Amino acid sequence: MSPLFFALGFPLLGGVLLALVGQRGYARDVNVGFSLLTFLAACAMTAQVVRDGPQLVWDKQFYVDPLNVFLVTLTAFVGLTTAIFSRPYMRVEQDHGKMTPVRMRLYHSMYQLFSFTMLLALTTNNLGIIWVAMEAATLTTVLLVSVYRTSASLEAAWKYFILCGVGIAQALFGTILLYMAADRVLGSEHATLLWTSLNTIKSQLDPNIMTLAFVFLLVGYGTKVGLVPLHSWLPDAHAEGPTPVSAVLSGLLLNVAMYALLRCKVLADGALDSAIAGQLMMGFGLLSVTVAAFFLSRQKDVKRMFSYSSIEHMGLITFAFGMGGPLANFAGLLHMTVHSLVKSAIFFAVGHATQKAGTQVMADIRGLIKVNPTVGWGLMVGTMAILGMPPFGVFASEFLILTTAMREQPWATPFLFLALGVAFASMLVRVLPMVFGDTILKPLAHPPALIPVFVHLGLALMLGLYIPPYLNGWYVQAAAMLGG
Repeated sequence: MSPLFFALGFPLLGGVLLALVGQRGYARDVNVGFSLLTFLAACAMTAQVVRDGPQLVWDKQFYVDPLNVFLVTLTAFVGLTTAIFSRPYMRVEQDHGKMTPVRMRLYHSMYQLFSFTMLLALTTNNLGIIWVAMEAATLTTVLLVSVYRTSASLEAAWKYFILCGVGIAQALFGTILLYMAADRVLGSEHATLLWTSLNTIKSQLDPNIMTLAFVFLLVGYGTKVGLVPLHSWLPDAHAEGPTPVSAVLSGLLLNVAMYALLRCKVLADGALDSAIAGQLMMGFGLLSVTVAAFFLSRQKDVKRMFSYSSIEHMGLITFAFGMGGPLANFAGLLHMTVHSLVKSAIFFAVGHATQKAGTQVMADIRGLIKVNPTVGWGLMVGTMAILGMPPFGVFASEFLILTTAMREQPWATPFLFLALGVAFASMLVRVLPMVFGDTILKPLAHPPALIPVFVHLGLALMLGLYIPPYLNGWYVQAAAMLGG
């Protein structure tokens, strides 16, 4: 039986089981257990793809290749470490009265179902099922963001639902246009939304229809990526939901939406004689990097600040894939990986810091290095990593993106340097007092789960110094598949 069955089956079964017992004390361990099983299944599937090459399974409805297999493993890994982090974090939230047994059941079951929807979107070969999975991911995260049931969290969840619902509707229309383009080539009896089938006939697809389809798909999935000006849901969802939800939103869901967009870009590039798909992505990406960097300087809430950092980095990734070519695509894939690792690590540290301080306002969080040295150093090192300081992997990927832009898109280079400089100054000037400032707070009562923080940061450091040959092989193959 294919490992894919278990990679999808474990989180689905976990969601159903935790919906029944998720309010009990051992549900936190069950949540971690299912996340571990999902990660092991993802590793087995990765080993199979490395050994045997791309896999088409279940009547060609699912497809795993070098482009998505490393994202599957990354998603399962961050899902596991976030589940580990959430054990003590959600216990403290329950002790403070913010989580009731019923809310804990909802949180644990939706966490597993959220993992299932992301893995489904990553592995399906059917662009229609990708859309369904992204819509299901929206619904599960709405429930996760609103789990505290405060007026602010309900408002953030409603805003998220409306904006992403409108966006995903645009993606649906783009998907329908893709089917229309396939129908003109294959006929109504053989028209399909299978990506592998569309990829073989992409040069025959009507360029006018494909141009319009890609615009709608970019707007639709771009909303989920958090591209400016479609981004306003993201800071609210991060700020008002539980911190583990912020970690998986920034570290995983944005990547999944980007993956869906990349699959569509490959088809658009093959159908069009122009580079309009890449140009649109570069435009949205550069706008997102610039706007998010300047919004960073105005934030007072620590989780909102790091959510704008996510918008900035997803804009940089979008710009890289818009440039296209082996080097830019390689850099974009590397940046997706290190951003997921570092940003989730930062949210882990931020979660413990805000719990201790009782606030998310940065001006009221001081002296973390005295409250708990590992929390303070975790936040400080994570911030330096996400700002692109060497030798972390973010520096390596940003260096590749910037040098490629200097050579191929020199007009964009000043904007990129300005935005990255503003982001660096804005974040550093706020994080330093949080870590090293004076405080009267006492040390944390419960030992925080900081192993995930330093595991993530250690991996990001490794990717800045050395990329293992098998991982480098994935990146090279995936970059070549993306073309551009």
